[in-house]
Amino acid sequence: MSNTARIIWKSVGVSLVAALLITAVVMGVRMRPTEQPCRTLTYIIEDQNERLYLTPNELNQLLVTENIYPVGRTLDRGLIYRIEKAILHHPMVRTAECFVTPRYEVRVRLTQRVPLLRVQMPGDIYFIDTDRRVMPVRTAVTDKVLVVTGAVGTQFAAHQLADFAEWLQDNKYWRERVHHVHVQSPQMVYVYMRGENQPRAVLGNMSRYEQKLAKLRTFLEKSPEEVQAKQYAELDLRFRGQVIGRN
Repeated sequence: MSNTARIIWKSVGVSLVAALLITAVVMGVRMRPTEQPCRTLTYIIEDQNERLYLTPNELNQLLVTENIYPVGRTLDRGLIYRIEKAILHHPMVRTAECFVTPRYEVRVRLTQRVPLLRVQMPGDIYFIDTDRRVMPVRTAVTDKVLVVTGAVGTQFAAHQLADFAEWLQDNKYWRERVHHVHVQSPQMVYVYMRGENQPRAVLGNMSRYEQKLAKLRTFLEKSPEEVQAKQYAELDLRFRGQVIGRN
């Protein structure tokens, strides 16, 4: 082997050893507890200008109860993981990320759950959120969402009714007119409209609700005098190509 080749191989070997040593040092620092105690704990609630369902004091109390409040304690990966996990289990939290700054400050960046519809039954009231999960009711949650009453099963609410609520949010015409939905059964769903003496709309099941309500809109816009004169109690939309009025 020539002298030039030996020099090149030695250089490569030195660089490789240096890289391995640096990696080992960095990993060792990450795995070991910090020498300094945690100075502060800060929560960054990214969507707090749109909604605020919880407070830093509430989150602090949660960590104290779990015996993982970090201020004044040395930090390691296990503690950071437990803090993040505890906050993720808070009923109002959607996402959470916990990290430590070079100044020994613990920061938690989080987002909150967003309600999509509100289910109201005798003895049971809850939200379904935008992730289609059950979300508890608390006074801080004041979002205007679709209200559903009647015999509402959780699965039906989280799927067919959540789809409808999502569609309703994007439909300006019906969003301004639908007051609430009543479920007699999954095969018999009624839509109640805002205003006095408005007929209820019979959807039947939740299939083709876009077409059913498009048909109802056409009927209401073309025959307002008929609707007012006959004072229908309900308009049945279950049959293709027809709107059947009943008193």
